[in-house]
Amino acid sequence: MKRFIEGEDRHQVTLLPECLDDFIGEDNPVRVIDAFVDELDLHRLGFKGAAPAATGRPAYHPSVLLKIYIYGYLNRIQSSRRLERETQRNVELMWLTGRLAPDFKTIADFRHDNGVGIRNVCRRFIALCRDLKLFSQAIVAIDSSKFKAVNSRDRNFTPGKIEKRQQQIEQSIQRYLDALEAADRTQPAEIEAKTVRLREKIKTLRQQMRELDSTREKLKSEPDEQLSLTDRDARSMISQAKGTGIVGYNVQTAVDAKHHLIVAHEVTNTGSDRAQLSKMAKAAREAMGRAKLQAFADRGYFNGSEISACEDAGVTPVVPKPMTSSAKADGRFSKADFIYVARDDQYQCPAGERAIHRFTTFEHNLKLHVYWSSACPRCPMREQCTITDYRRIRRWEHEAVLERMQQRLDRRPDAMTLRRRTIEHVFGTLKHWMGSTHFLTKTLEHVSTEMSLHVLAYNLKRVIGVLGIARMMKAVKLAGA
Repeated sequence: MKRFIEGEDRHQVTLLPECLDDFIGEDNPVRVIDAFVDELDLHRLGFKGAAPAATGRPAYHPSVLLKIYIYGYLNRIQSSRRLERETQRNVELMWLTGRLAPDFKTIADFRHDNGVGIRNVCRRFIALCRDLKLFSQAIVAIDSSKFKAVNSRDRNFTPGKIEKRQQQIEQSIQRYLDALEAADRTQPAEIEAKTVRLREKIKTLRQQMRELDSTREKLKSEPDEQLSLTDRDARSMISQAKGTGIVGYNVQTAVDAKHHLIVAHEVTNTGSDRAQLSKMAKAAREAMGRAKLQAFADRGYFNGSEISACEDAGVTPVVPKPMTSSAKADGRFSKADFIYVARDDQYQCPAGERAIHRFTTFEHNLKLHVYWSSACPRCPMREQCTITDYRRIRRWEHEAVLERMQQRLDRRPDAMTLRRRTIEHVFGTLKHWMGSTHFLTKTLEHVSTEMSLHVLAYNLKRVIGVLGIARMMKAVKLAGA
């Protein structure tokens, strides 16, 4: 080993051991975690055990366990058992906790029992970012992504899945019955064992059929006719990224366009985004402390009522309209080819004729005005316009809101590029941190807590990257987080 850098003898006794603080550099992120948590009023934030009990065995202070979890999620260690091992061997965690090493059950129970407090800490960090003037652009991108739950697809049932599974079982039973009939005709001695095995398989399959019939009855009492046995709140959803379905949760986020911080998030078990725009936009506006806000979202969020609600709340939405016109797909004129003349409350068609207002109706709880022109039957362009005698045009009572939004999109051709580069990498980062696994907790409430820890860790890392350790430490202490 000569002429190489040599380590110390493992058995060498050191009379003056090094201080634990010497192992933690001044630019180590654990110092930010320590300063941030120490400035929190955990009792006011809703943590249990913040005030010590008068009797009984002393407990760990919530700040110790919160530091462990923030450190764990910041370093992609989410399991309570892994965190227990890290507290016993990780010098950074030893420094952070003062060499305390809670067992995994204590660590897991803290996350389970303090969901409200953890979610409030996540909100408190966003408020700190607001105080630091990190949300100067007042622009957010809103999007969602599907995250896997503990529940596997085999333990999630819908009427369609049950019907398909029962058809497969019936086919298997018939195949085994045909095999038994063939065995009865041949009757060789060595077939006896196979016959017994086939009868056992048929018996098992028929038992599965009875269980599926029982599950079908249970589905009738479920509001959405869906049942998950492992995690009752998990739902089967279509995942566009994978082109298949997953059983999990739909995580909604609003991300600041300047520093790409997650300013608002919510875990839902609804697969569609149609009804989520105004709720997320309002939450983002409140979190950022802005009277006005621009919100960019993709086509999945296009909903007239939601867009109108955003404008009423002081949020300017920018959402492209889905291309769903069957007329356009068939090579005919779409509604976009008809020009609305607001002064006359009429539409001008491609042939130059005027479609006038005829009556008002209600469809899907929307008030619609219907227009058509008397010239339609004799129009030379009718075949390019409609397959009926008259081309009827429906106009929502708040259609002007959608027209203003389309004008904003026309003025900003890069709107969807801005949305994509702002928010899509956020989900990629979070899923990379989670690895190929799923949420570790069950039910919507506890999954929301777990997601808040992911968001807090993500935001903490982003702000450290923006401000640096020294400025971050100073800001935390000055803000009195």
